[in-house]
Order: sequence, then C-alpha cells, then structure tokens
Amino acid sequence: MGGCGAAILGCLGPRLRAEERAFFAETQPWGFILFARNLETPDQVRRLTQALRDAVGRDAPILIDQEGGRVQRIGAPHWRQWLPPLEQMSRGGADAMRAMFLRSRLIADELRALGIDVNCSPMADVADAGTHPFLKNRCYGMDAETVTRAARAVADGLMAGGVLPVMKHIPGHGRAAVDSHLDLPVVPEDAAALRARDFAPFAALADLPMAMTAHVVYSAFDATDPATTSAAMVRLIRDEIGFRGLLMTDDISMQALRGDLAERCGAARAAGCDLVLHCNGDLAEMRVVTEVAGALDGAALMRAAAALAARPGVLPIDIAAAEAELGALLDGRVHG
Repeated sequence: MGGCGAAILGCLGPRLRAEERAFFAETQPWGFILFARNLETPDQVRRLTQALRDAVGRDAPILIDQEGGRVQRIGAPHWRQWLPPLEQMSRGGADAMRAMFLRSRLIADELRALGIDVNCSPMADVADAGTHPFLKNRCYGMDAETVTRAARAVADGLMAGGVLPVMKHIPGHGRAAVDSHLDLPVVPEDAAALRARDFAPFAALADLPMAMTAHVVYSAFDATDPATTSAAMVRLIRDEIGFRGLLMTDDISMQALRGDLAERCGAARAAGCDLVLHCNGDLAEMRVVTEVAGALDGAALMRAAAALAARPGVLPIDIAAAEAELGALLDGRVHG
C-alpha cells in the first residue's frame, strides 16, 4: 500500500472517464466513494468498481453511504428499500437489535455483489429533541446505551457480510441543531454531559477499524474549530475516546468548514485526520485535495494498512431465510 495518497475520492458519473482514470493512476487515492449519480444497474456498478480498481492497479477500498431510509445510494428497482433507521428501531421492539443485524447483513450482501466493500455506517450519534431533521431519523435512538447496542449490531452485520464498517460521526453529531452540509453546528453543552452521552457510544465502539469525523464545534473543548479540523478534538478522539483506527473526515466540501478547499484539507490533516474525503467528483477540486492531503505516511499509513487487513471474509448465511426473519420481526414492512 506504499505510495497511496491520503484521500478518498469520487467520480462524476456512472462510467469512469479517461481523464479520471489517468488522474487516479497518477495520484493513487487510498480509496473511492460512490453516490447515486454513479449507480444505475448491478452490471454497470460492477463494471465501475472494477474500473476504479484497475485505474490504481490494486484492490482499493470502495465506500458508499448505505444507511437505509433517506441515505441509501442504491435502492429500487434493483435493490432493497429500507426504513429509516430510527423507524426500524421503533418497529423492532424487543427484537430491534436482531433486526438491525439482519438488515446490515442483507445490505452487506448487496454491496459485496457490486464490488463495494466499505459502508459508512453505523451511526453512533445519539439523537435528542433538538437534533436537526437531516440527521434525526438516521440515528438509532435517544440514549447512549440503545445507540451503542444498535451500532454494534450494524457493525457486526456488515462485517459478517464481508463489508468494513465506518462509524460516524465521531465524537457525536446528535446535538447539532443545524445541517452541517449548509452551516457549522456549535454544541454548547459542558464536557461532562458530552462525555456521559454523546461520546459514550464511540468509546464503546472504539475497536472498530474506521471512523468519520463530525463537522461540529464542541465549545467545551475547542471554541472555534469543528472536530474535523481541531487538533484538540482529534487528541480527545484518540486519547480519551480511545479510537486507534483509521480516521477520515466527513466530506471536506460541506459548508460547515471555513476557508477554501486547500485550507480545509490542510487543516484536517494538520489536526490529525488520516484521510480527507472528497465526494462531488469535480476533477479540478480533486487535484487540490490530493496535492494538499499528500501521501499516507507514518502512523496514518500503519492505520490504513490495519484497516485494509481488517476487511472481513463473508460468513455463510441463508439470505432468503434472513430476509424472511427480518420481515417477520418488522411485521412484513421490509420489501424487495
């Protein structure tokens, strides 16, 4: 894996263009991420994932956001549709954790069949009454214990299906009252409250191999910079929460972050993020990202190698039986 760039990048459409192929071959991003704009049919997606790996000449990780509900990049008519996570949790009742495991195991089966081996899930953010609607129904619950158990079930389901999980948004996005795609959330709660509730699921899941940062300011720890660009918050993630895995930014293009693209990338890497995530597929922007993010080296390189080594094999499962069990747990409300 030597020589990889410290970036995860997207492409513009459903087929890899010649200029994108040449750029990826030259810059060697660590991995790729796919969005709805890239996904048409199963055969087309398989061709695209193979083309991305061929471009860099290695088995590069390919990521997606397939949470279910509003954030699912693949869906009908070729793939399953999923309830919003918070709604599924409420319908699952006493069997909610089993239902979340089965859901994630089925998601992993769909992703692996397409050549996608990393899912930006589970969500370990704890929702509350003030959580912004962009995030709230993507969460698993409104208390740390429920969220921890559900997030573990999601991670276990993905891993059993051969897909690497990325927990997000560390150290906790649930108290954000504004949409970080559009503005910078500032969380004013004191340190004790954050440690007891928001940070707790991430500490309990600190053994997972990858995590994505929150573009959120936590005033009790850093009054100005969001976690993605805050050295103080990355130290807290490492030393207090105890996460030792590969740390990637949320999308560096989101409007929560200050400065131009180069400033954002430089600040994230200086703060201690291992990888910069850039999602929109704009080639000119990606040139800036790769130049500023630089190469993976030192401890970041070792964490990246450990994450790749953690990519799991597929445990056998009867998919039809798993789907039937999940449907029964949810009273038949999951559909193909």
